[in-house]
Amino acid sequence: MSTTAQKKINTAQAINFALHDAMELDRSVVVLGEDIADDQGGGVFKCTAGLSAKYGTGRVKSTPIAEQAIVGAAVGGALAGLRPVAEIMLMNFTTVAMDQIVNHAAKLRFMTGGQTHVPLVIRTTTGAGFGTGGQHADYLEAWFAHTAGLKVVAPATPADAYGLLLSCIFDDDPCIFIENLPLYFQPGDAPVRGERIPLGKAKVVQEGSDITLVSYSRTLHEVVAAAKGLAKEGISAEVIDLRSIAPLDFDTVRASAAKTGRVVVAHEAQVDFGVGAEIAARLHKDLFGTLKAPVARVGAARSPVPFSKPLETAFVPTRERILAAIRETLD
Repeated sequence: MSTTAQKKINTAQAINFALHDAMELDRSVVVLGEDIADDQGGGVFKCTAGLSAKYGTGRVKSTPIAEQAIVGAAVGGALAGLRPVAEIMLMNFTTVAMDQIVNHAAKLRFMTGGQTHVPLVIRTTTGAGFGTGGQHADYLEAWFAHTAGLKVVAPATPADAYGLLLSCIFDDDPCIFIENLPLYFQPGDAPVRGERIPLGKAKVVQEGSDITLVSYSRTLHEVVAAAKGLAKEGISAEVIDLRSIAPLDFDTVRASAAKTGRVVVAHEAQVDFGVGAEIAARLHKDLFGTLKAPVARVGAARSPVPFSKPLETAFVPTRERILAAIRETLD
């Protein structure tokens, strides 16, 4: 299929395209969440604009502010043969529906011996940068990656958001699809309409030989900028975008680490007990004696996301902090 008419789109538009195309392709795809229908504004970030006008409110349902009900209804719909896409407006609000997500959606396939599947997508956004404070901007991907039965996806570009969301919608297992709030408005290359990106497959954004930089979501852009700065100094960095956190494409990460001997993992979530810790543990086990330096991790401080703008800026992994970790690893 052809690319979208625009050469550049933003992530909110890409998600809207993916939902449109999935609903066009399969009538079992339904969307539900707070204020998502056009009469309620097409979603607070306009990701669902135009869907109810085209597909009707029978398939695009605005719900009350009740995350337990949203996810519970989506789980039930998935068991009955639908492919629901449930929007939980902000990732912190998934905590209200953790019983439905962890004890039901994630476990039903196991508890039925594989006879029951839950083809459900939970779309949610998060990310510091807008002064939304400690209850609206946490990255909680490690919680969900720690839960057997859930797939966890975090795109960094509009094209990846489109292709990965399509794959999630047509996957037979529940997926947590994490959208970064500041990236909604950042333009990038338009996707090829209809083209899906496989889950669990990382992307080598830039090849290099001196150090491996691993990231995902918005932090990837800071890593890429750091890598470009290093190139001016003659340092060759390989940059990997995980895209999927669970399943994790560890083979790609390990192959790069074996080549460069040095690794820095950067993500917006807190460093403690995070995705970087899992990658570091696996690399140290598999490449013990091969690595030239310990795997370094860069992430947020062990604190709620600050409301104060200067503190919020210091909280997230900045380009300067990433570069500092890179230089320490190279040294």
